[in-house]
Amino acid sequence: MSNSNGHCPNRVRELRENRLMTQAQLARKAKVALRTIHSVEKGMNCRMDTKRKILLALGLRFEDKDKVFPPSRPGSLLVPSVGEPESGDPLLPR
Repeated sequence: MSNSNGHCPNRVRELRENRLMTQAQLARKAKVALRTIHSVEKGMNCRMDTKRKILLALGLRFEDKDKVFPPSRPGSLLVPSVGEPESGDPLLPR
């Protein structure tokens, strides 16, 4: 599913908030601009290197990129998750 701007959603905000981090803290840790974090959380596309920096700053591996930044496929709809995340979600802190 896309947001109102037609951009694909990602899980950056969800994962950042679960780690009790502000956008500024994530930007500092990832060594990217605050506006970059803001744009990424709004669903704007970014370079692969920026995704890598954000993933590492969140304590994730680059291999987890498709779980955080779902690949966009023309004509496919991404269904947002509703309610609480599953307890077995490896991306959420325990």
